[in-house]
Amino acid sequence: MMNFKNGIELLRLCQANQLPISEIMKIRECALAETTESELITRMKKVLEIMKHSAKTPIAHPHPSIGGLIGGEAQLVNEHRLTGKSLCGPLFSKAICYSLAVLESNSSMGLIVAAPTAGSSGVVPGVVLSLQEEYDLSDDALLPALFNASAIGYLAMRNATVSGAVGGCQAEVGIASAMAASAAVEIMGGTPKQCLDSASIALMNLLGLVCDPVGGLVECPCQIRNTIGATNALTAAELVLSGVKQMIPFDEMLETMYNIGRRMAPEFRETAKGGCAAAPSVCAACATPIL
Repeated sequence: MMNFKNGIELLRLCQANQLPISEIMKIRECALAETTESELITRMKKVLEIMKHSAKTPIAHPHPSIGGLIGGEAQLVNEHRLTGKSLCGPLFSKAICYSLAVLESNSSMGLIVAAPTAGSSGVVPGVVLSLQEEYDLSDDALLPALFNASAIGYLAMRNATVSGAVGGCQAEVGIASAMAASAAVEIMGGTPKQCLDSASIALMNLLGLVCDPVGGLVECPCQIRNTIGATNALTAAELVLSGVKQMIPFDEMLETMYNIGRRMAPEFRETAKGGCAAAPSVCAACATPIL
């Protein structure tokens, strides 16, 4: 069975079988979940369908969040993009837009896919859907990317954490960015090693990011940080596809992130007692005391 416990074992399986990360992950899932490839693909197609809906509905029909802190941001970014004055270009602009939209769907009780968490759910859709549009890719062409991303997420959950309460936002948006970076590299024809190198770079760039939800709600600064996770992922993918080397393997970067997270003070791990959540302006807006 093609099981793996870390990035080194995953790369060995890819090399030995001359298969991309997505295929190794599919074979693993079929064996461990005792399902067929057809059933697995059907389930992933449903994931993609939900991602598309949650990423695009708020652009046409903005909806205020339950906490009232966000709502309508994706539509604003999309309207700015359509003026032709976007600073980021179409790919980055769409990634920003879609990642904002998914968090709006999440915070207004819409259906989303936790990838790997609800608070970081906009990063992977933001990246893969923007790539789909810019490179005219079919839905079937995106499925390997999602299996690839799931392999990175599995390694993070197995060997570290994806919980903001345990490791800060670096464990949520950081891991989501690593997943998206690896997925983007596979979409664009990169090697398994390049996939893991891009995941390492993406995670490295967000080391130390704290989890400080304003008012204890997964709205602000969570939504904006999803845009950073998405654009960071595309940057990491661009670097490795260009031939830029990453000195630190993904396994080591994952361990580094986990160690940093365990050393974070409690107020920086989803308690809403520090960071942005303790800023006087947001405390006043939320009618909560300054901590």
